[in-house]
Amino acid sequence: MPLRSFLLLAAICLVWALNVVVSRLVVEDMAVPPIAYAAMRSAIVLAVLLPWLRPLPARLPRVLAVTFAVSGGSFALLFAGLRDATPSASAVIGLSGAPLTVLFAIVVLGERIGWRRGLGIALTFAGVLVAVADPAGWSSGGGLLLVFASAVVGALGAVFLKTLPMAPLRLQAWASLGSTVVLAPLSAGLERGQAEAAIRAGWPLVAALGFSALVVSLAAHTLYFRLLQRHDANLVAPLTLMTPIFTIAAGAAITGDPVGPALLIGAALAAAGVLVILVRPSRALFKPLLVRPRL
Repeated sequence: MPLRSFLLLAAICLVWALNVVVSRLVVEDMAVPPIAYAAMRSAIVLAVLLPWLRPLPARLPRVLAVTFAVSGGSFALLFAGLRDATPSASAVIGLSGAPLTVLFAIVVLGERIGWRRGLGIALTFAGVLVAVADPAGWSSGGGLLLVFASAVVGALGAVFLKTLPMAPLRLQAWASLGSTVVLAPLSAGLERGQAEAAIRAGWPLVAALGFSALVVSLAAHTLYFRLLQRHDANLVAPLTLMTPIFTIAAGAAITGDPVGPALLIGAALAAAGVLVILVRPSRALFKPLLVRPRL
């Protein structure tokens, strides 16, 4: 991979990492309800990608269900978890998405794994457990469970994503439509004070929404898929492990996350396990979304 492409991929991973920290600031410091934030984010993406909704895709119910899982559904759970969980711990929990995707693929797609990928799965889960084993991790247990639920939902969607023969922008357009339609009424029914929180947050919320919707979802993912067209996915996908590394660093620097030995050792073990999973061949899985099963 040329240096220019590597630096571009590193910038993409940094943007994805910063999105976790920004989301934490929105739902915790600005007190914006997480489902409402996810719905607003999806609505902005939808407004930009309206032309890509046509024509109607085949198997529309499947398209809506799968894209919602890897978009609004997993993001809403992540944002809800970030009210209690730190970005650094969430980054390590998020690595469980890769082994979860493989396990779902075994059940749903008949994927076969050898001892090496089995070792990678075990190593990843062991790393996650080590990372949350300290008292600081368990104190935000409810938030971490929601982050893990986000990884579960995203992993389940990622298993089916390869069965949808659609261009990336069309996938994102339908993901934003389904997410907006589901999350907006869900927020109205389950959350309170959305408008007041948005008005109180003011322009920082606008900036966060613009960053999450336009920079993270549209620009970063578009560039990521272009890199995948130019380079081997078996090379690009493992390099996205820079994302949790950048998230831990950004969490420590911006939100003051406690980053102790347990978190660092657990992150290293989990990342090593994911790397083993990524380098093993698989025809059934869409490897580029193993580390980040969200659009």
